[in-house]
Amino acid sequence: METRQTYFILRKLILDSEFNIFVDIRIQQRNGRKTLTTVQGLPSEYDQKKLLKAFKKEFACNGTLVQDEELGQVIQLQGDQRIKVQNFLAEEGIEKKLIKIHGF
Repeated sequence: METRQTYFILRKLILDSEFNIFVDIRIQQRNGRKTLTTVQGLPSEYDQKKLLKAFKKEFACNGTLVQDEELGQVIQLQGDQRIKVQNFLAEEGIEKKLIKIHGF
């Protein structure tokens, strides 16, 4: 009985976004050649509004901050900005091995 409870507690901790140690960068196809880059799982020590502003200025693209029920705050950027975001976050001190790029 205790093993089962421990399993569910550990599973909840792993699925909880606070314990997600990876930053996920994804690309989504919109329509035609238009794409959307999403960034989620950023550590709470980073101000996402300031990061979004820096991304928009550095990459010359538009973006927004979206609140998702399961994922928390997600940064959305216009265009394929995956590599640029990875390099930017690596310069800010997040290890490259903790940044996962998904898509295509």
